[in-house]
Amino acid sequence: MTFLKTAILGCIVLCFSLTLHAQSNIKSYDFKKGEILDILLLTTKPEGNALFKKYRETAFPVATKRSYKPLPGFKITETTQGNIQPTSFLFGKWNDLENREAFIAEIETFVPDFHKQRRDIWSIFNLVYYEMPNDITFEINKDKFIVATAYWQKDAVTFQKFKKEWLQKAKAKGGKNILHLSNGKSPVGYYYNPDYLLITQWENKAAFEAFYKENLTMSHKGVQHVNQFVIN
Repeated sequence: MTFLKTAILGCIVLCFSLTLHAQSNIKSYDFKKGEILDILLLTTKPEGNALFKKYRETAFPVATKRSYKPLPGFKITETTQGNIQPTSFLFGKWNDLENREAFIAEIETFVPDFHKQRRDIWSIFNLVYYEMPNDITFEINKDKFIVATAYWQKDAVTFQKFKKEWLQKAKAKGGKNILHLSNGKSPVGYYYNPDYLLITQWENKAAFEAFYKENLTMSHKGVQHVNQFVIN
């Protein structure tokens, strides 16, 4: 009887541990209409971590008063397309566009060296933010193969055809569209505003690479530029 109780208890502990692991690897995000989603692409300089303490103590209180909330972000493990190689793909949240843009307008009043601090900490700091047109909830499962892709269009009509084909091919290869965004804004000095940004979930790397090969053979006449990152 003692052995049976021990075995049952061990099974319960194991199942609970596996459940916690699964939950910890699933990042959930919830936005109401009008709230702002920040996306930041960053690379920290070697000396940046030592300088971040001052940035956190000076800039974060101002942002927090303006409703800013940092959200779970991701490492960029690979750049598959494009000319930049950031190492972090981060999310942030603001209550509304007014607070988001007021922060940019007023921050130097409170932190005169704000932009210099950023330059000293990060060698890459690209930012785009989106006002949510409606309520949205999404999840990103780090146990899957997650890819973020950003496109700039050359011609709207041709690009729409490209985008439609892209989404069809991705779905056919097992890709799941987690999030797609357009109509973003970027502050002066941090400009990074693709016409279309999407995050896609794949069962594994092989599934993505099967799509990737087809994607590269597609006509890119309507595409001006692309960045694509594997995030985890």
